[in-house]
Amino acid sequence: MMFDIIGKRFWFFIISGIVIVAGIVSLATFGFKAGIEFSSGSMVTVSFEQEVNGDELKEELADLGYGNAVVQTTEGGDFLIRTVEITAAEKTQLKEDLTTKFGSLEEKGFENIDPLIARQTSRTAGIAVAVATVGILLYITWAFRRMPKPFHYGTCAIIALIHDALVALGVFSILGGILGWEINLMFITGILAVIGYSVNNTVVIFDRIRENLLKGISSSFEVVVNTSLVETLGRSLNTSLTTLFVVLALLLFVGASIQNFAVVLLVGIVAGTYSSLFIAPALLVVWEKRAR
Repeated sequence: MMFDIIGKRFWFFIISGIVIVAGIVSLATFGFKAGIEFSSGSMVTVSFEQEVNGDELKEELADLGYGNAVVQTTEGGDFLIRTVEITAAEKTQLKEDLTTKFGSLEEKGFENIDPLIARQTSRTAGIAVAVATVGILLYITWAFRRMPKPFHYGTCAIIALIHDALVALGVFSILGGILGWEINLMFITGILAVIGYSVNNTVVIFDRIRENLLKGISSSFEVVVNTSLVETLGRSLNTSLTTLFVVLALLLFVGASIQNFAVVLLVGIVAGTYSSLFIAPALLVVWEKRAR
């Protein structure tokens, strides 16, 4: 017996609505902690020979005059210390003070971003996401130009992408509020990767819908869409699972340098698979029914 996925579309809409509303509440409550690339400042990565507690390190930084410093712990036990912009001399003094308090340390990285570059980076990141979205809409509309109402396909794909982005943003906002994670360029890269991955899955399903429409397997558009979904269900899930394994490996073994990228990808792949299977095709059916 064939699964009636489309027949349960409103349940899928409700699930997505609950998740997105929770994310919006989190965004309104916690917001985002902007990383050094978007808000300027300095970031020093250090590791200590002896075990150091993150809270103790933050207290010591406050005593040294860095009360607003953000301290994050990496998978490898290193500390990412985010402060206001400091000079090379101030960084050297900071390392000496921390060595006096906690013992020998090793500097593993240092970045300085001034406010002008931070503003330019924010603007460029926004433009990149906007251009990618418009490009996808135009491409899908063109690819399905021989179908009735090709703009519907492109619009439904974009709505699914917005769904995925909102889920990823909401989850990352929660993580930022609880764990103090900051958004950085890796986060933006992850969002762009999620957009590309999600639209690929959606196009595969839409393409099967087109094939079955041309074959005339049913006079009911809803039946055609549901049949196409069932036929591509196994492929979509297998592709997503194999990708998830790779992303989990990156998250577990590569470490903090791509932490934001891996987490956004992890959330985005799950959300993208869900929206490709249960949101975008269902929106096509709803739109078609309303048009009739």
